[in-house]
Amino acid sequence: MAASIYLLCAATALACAGLLLRGYGRTRHRLLLWSGLCFLGMFLNNIVLILDRLVFPDRDLSTWRLGLALLALLPMLYGLIWEDD
Repeated sequence: MAASIYLLCAATALACAGLLLRGYGRTRHRLLLWSGLCFLGMFLNNIVLILDRLVFPDRDLSTWRLGLALLALLPMLYGLIWEDD
């Protein structure tokens, strides 16, 4: 049950990233780029979560997960603070 929830979360983040980056490709609104990169990082974070909880339950990958979460939020933070359209 938990595996399906983790996979659905990863698939949702990947779908959001794909749609946002595709929208950026059409319109060139930079906030779509930063949002798409953020969701791509969230997808990678979900993949590491799956590895942490299901594949390697005896190892602690929480530091890697937190690092990826921070890296995922940095493009969004940059886009919201310094970008002006």
